[in-house]
Amino acid sequence: MNAPVLLSAAAAEADTSHRTLTILLFAVFVAITLGITIRASRQTRTAADFYAGGRSFTGFQNGLAIGGDYMSAASFLGIAGIIALYGYDGFLYSIGFLVAWLVALLLVAELMRNTGKYTMADVLSFRMRQRPVRTAASISTVVVSIFYLLAQMVGAGTLVSLLLGITSPAAKNLTIAGVGVLMIIYVVFGGMKGTTWVQIVKAVLLITGAAIMTFWVLGKYGFNVSSLLGAAAENSGKSGFLEPGLYYGKETADAAATLFSKLDFISLGIALVLGTAGLPHILIRFYTVPDSKTARKSVNWAIGIIGVFYLMTLIIGFGAAALLGQKEITDRNPAGNTAAPQLAEALGGQGTTLGAVMLSVIAAVAFATILAVVAGLTLASSSSLAHDLYANVIRKGEATGDEEVKVGRIAAVVIGAVAIALAIPAQGLNVAFLVAIAFAIAASANLPSILLSLFWKRFNTRGATWGIYGGLGSALLLLIFSPNVSGKPANPTTGKSPSLISNPDIDFSWFPLDNPGLVSIPLGFLFAVLGTVTSKEWNKAKWAEMEVRSLTGAHAEKAAEH
Repeated sequence: MNAPVLLSAAAAEADTSHRTLTILLFAVFVAITLGITIRASRQTRTAADFYAGGRSFTGFQNGLAIGGDYMSAASFLGIAGIIALYGYDGFLYSIGFLVAWLVALLLVAELMRNTGKYTMADVLSFRMRQRPVRTAASISTVVVSIFYLLAQMVGAGTLVSLLLGITSPAAKNLTIAGVGVLMIIYVVFGGMKGTTWVQIVKAVLLITGAAIMTFWVLGKYGFNVSSLLGAAAENSGKSGFLEPGLYYGKETADAAATLFSKLDFISLGIALVLGTAGLPHILIRFYTVPDSKTARKSVNWAIGIIGVFYLMTLIIGFGAAALLGQKEITDRNPAGNTAAPQLAEALGGQGTTLGAVMLSVIAAVAFATILAVVAGLTLASSSSLAHDLYANVIRKGEATGDEEVKVGRIAAVVIGAVAIALAIPAQGLNVAFLVAIAFAIAASANLPSILLSLFWKRFNTRGATWGIYGGLGSALLLLIFSPNVSGKPANPTTGKSPSLISNPDIDFSWFPLDNPGLVSIPLGFLFAVLGTVTSKEWNKAKWAEMEVRSLTGAHAEKAAEH
């Protein structure tokens, strides 16, 4: 047998052993989290246990869980990929996601904990007519959660395909379906308690994995960030890699295209900063702590944890650009979603056992990230359907806690199935970009009604419903007729358009921006204000009660138990 054949056989054997290691690590994590879920299921007896984890978590525990919920596949896979491919413009995602927490901390967290019980709609409907407001809030929660779920499921398919060498579309689809089944199991059996502990474990693993990669990358450049950035710019093959304008606001001969690109950047920034305070799976986390003081502490912890993590994503992204280069990243995944796992392998040494171990460990951590986030999203959606739509709209407040939990579990199965079906055709999109769309929809549909409900005494039922439906409808309409769905030029390599409809000849887009937030968020506020001023309804006594409760916490704990 000649030398090339021997080398090929040795490479194939090493590749097989690496995949075995990867599968083993995945199996270990899944087994551990399933064990946590089963244990939590034995302690999930009441609706408060299923929806809010019995309100038993400390500020630090909930801060870790919020971080686990927030540091999604978009953060670890998508942002690292965008930074590796587009430099400075990708870095803006990290900053936007982090700054957004100031809005949640200063305007939403404590007030919502004092006023609500299980879901976002508890706050919106506090001083309004229950049925129309809860119906609108439930629809909005499900839509936002499904868009966010798409990003996680796409990330899961990309990740497992990279690790196991899967190229068959059918196999990738099965991977997405497998993730969906796991998230349904977590929610159905573990409820909020199980989901929270999975998120805590995942947050610790993700921070640890990112820290190892960050220090390893910095060590290769003598802990000199300037040297790292210089190497990244040189290896990128793109001029202006460390300057704005490579992706957003790029100067071209077409003045209109340049203007729209700059406006798209502004739209993205607004959506990222305002979207967090409207995300249903983040908002329900404020109900898992015993009081508003602990809610505030948990957000403080979350800001610290998330801030450190996003600083590390900058190093990871630029490290991928410096050590891998554009072609090596895009050959694996054109959207850059595999840059972080590829960097882990390169740090350990490609083709070596250490490289395989690093790739497997970091990929397992990213997979854990996806599982934890999809579980939180599914729980938020199913809780809203069960508590808001079923218990308070269909049953008019007469459903028992056991009935609510049963409906919540059924809803989790349905939402999981829908997410699987929608994620399959969206596999070519960057996951950070998909999450940015979810943020824009959340900021358009939910945030106007939440803020006006908490701070405007004149706000009423028509304002809340018009704000939710108006913001949600405008965001979805603009999204459908944007370049995301049709009309983007074909990729020279693949011949396919990066739009959802991959045929570049099909173009029905008329809205020029990728992110609708610049238009849809102001429209959400406008519809909310117009609805309010065109209705004479105003419950003065309820507003006074809500103001006292939201600012002081008086009677909030007693109400939460009923």
